[in-house]
Amino acid sequence: MTEQTERSVAEARASAQPPAPPAPSAPPAETPALPVEPPASSAAPSTLPDESPAPSGPSAAPPSPPAPPPEPPAPSAEALAPSTDLPLTPPRTAPVRPHPAPPPLTEPRPLGEPRTWPRDFTDRLTAPLPGVRALARIAREGKLRPVPESLREIQELPFEPGPMPQAGPTTLALTWAGHASWVIRIGGLTVLTDPVWSRKILGTPPRVTPVGVRWEDLPSVDAVVISHNHYDHLDAPTLKRLPRHTPLLLPAGLAPWARRRGFTQVTDLDWWEAVELPAPGGTVRFDFVPAHHWSKRTLFDTCRTLWGGWVLTAPDGRRLHFAGDTGYGHWFEEIARRYPGIDAALLPIGAYDPRWILRPVHTDPEEAVRACQDLGARVLVPMHWSTFLLSAERPMEPLHRVRTAWTATGRPREDLWDLAVGASRVLPER
Repeated sequence: MTEQTERSVAEARASAQPPAPPAPSAPPAETPALPVEPPASSAAPSTLPDESPAPSGPSAAPPSPPAPPPEPPAPSAEALAPSTDLPLTPPRTAPVRPHPAPPPLTEPRPLGEPRTWPRDFTDRLTAPLPGVRALARIAREGKLRPVPESLREIQELPFEPGPMPQAGPTTLALTWAGHASWVIRIGGLTVLTDPVWSRKILGTPPRVTPVGVRWEDLPSVDAVVISHNHYDHLDAPTLKRLPRHTPLLLPAGLAPWARRRGFTQVTDLDWWEAVELPAPGGTVRFDFVPAHHWSKRTLFDTCRTLWGGWVLTAPDGRRLHFAGDTGYGHWFEEIARRYPGIDAALLPIGAYDPRWILRPVHTDPEEAVRACQDLGARVLVPMHWSTFLLSAERPMEPLHRVRTAWTATGRPREDLWDLAVGASRVLPER
């Protein structure tokens, strides 16, 4: 339900309420106020004209008792019969404004443009970061890894490496290398997302499945997109394998990190900004979009760089949304409003347990399905599971839960691309 619809229903219900009885001669005893969420926008006034306090004091005349209401007539048999045409919702008392049109897409920024950014992006957080007490609780409970008896499920994790599909200028194909690392063929370009080909990353156990695509089997890489600077998404040893002229598309504030490592084609963007790359099939557009997450790489750089996802638009208009790392929240609907017609959404379904600490930053499988619906995407492509065991859920649990949640929506089973690591899928042309 949209905000305007909720407002209209609230106004209809307010108008249907009977008028308030006259106020007593003395105001009632004050009661403690409970926290109430403020209304989304202008609504009915909190007090009606006849709710002003009654006069008090020796000269105040006592109020006259209200006249008894007239006896209602006895209902007829027709009135007692069940109605078949009653409205399901209260009638609207105000016209509903049309949904605002999406704003025009921003003009692409120049590639490699030097930028100046704020000192940090803490104001972009959509939830507070865990404090000392939360971290102490995690250390005390020790519940950030699966229970040992569940580790036998590692043998069941789907791993099906195979040759990547042939890709021409009109091909839009995905190959899952594992975690949030994808090989995307779009408009004749080969694009890597959050490439992590390392066996182990800082602070985590080693991979539980091999990389789905051998590095030597990759085509020439035309661009890399990074969602944020956490070690399981920004892997310096993997990036060092690339030629230093490879275009890197980064969140705001991360360009200096890449330039210090010798990369020469570096572009960092704010939310809702974009760049375009020439391709054999035309022009491929890359838009940096919000996510519910955060950034940190050292003890002293919390939120010093931005985080987000990417919308890739092929020359023929087909679109992918790569979410990177994110919790569930309002940004998905806003992305859908600005980028209608998303064909496939690459969304995380793992690293979500325990929920009390991970909910703001990692979607669980049910939230990923809901986010796919919010995005208006036709296809859901799960990721961010089956590679590194970063939290306490059982290794196979994300796959079982996302399949159950997808089935509950009634949407076609073939639109859930629950790929094995190393597997590929081609998105049909429009």
